[in-house]
Amino acid sequence: MSTKILIPVFAIVLIAIMGVYFLINPSYQKSIKAKYYFEIGEYNEAYSHAKEAFGLDLYNRMAATIMAQSQTSLKYVRYIDMAKKYMLDIDKIAHLEKIEDSDKAKIRLICEIMKGDYIKLAPSVITDKDLVKEAAKYHSYFEILFEKVNR
Repeated sequence: MSTKILIPVFAIVLIAIMGVYFLINPSYQKSIKAKYYFEIGEYNEAYSHAKEAFGLDLYNRMAATIMAQSQTSLKYVRYIDMAKKYMLDIDKIAHLEKIEDSDKAKIRLICEIMKGDYIKLAPSVITDKDLVKEAAKYHSYFEILFEKVNR
């Protein structure tokens, strides 16, 4: 056989073997599930499957990456959820007839917490852009509110 035919055939066989290994290896099966859940925004489920996959094979880089990215995304989700909760609290205070100094102090503290927590967030290339934008929107809101409360 000529080397022009032998090399491509060898490469195809090697890729096929790698593909079969990838599909039958339980660690990579769980990684594929984790990737699916990550892509649809189910970050807890993605983290769980990626952690299982990583536990089965410590060299599974796909699992390690999805695990790390899920953790990052979960931090954003928690920040956004916390921002929504705090905004409801602030909205209740804003609708009072008279805003007491203690209420202003509470708002100031909430703003400081949210500004500090935002700094701890660190997006990566594959962090959902909508999560990043929404967190930035809330951060901006708390910065503006902080300035208004401190006047």
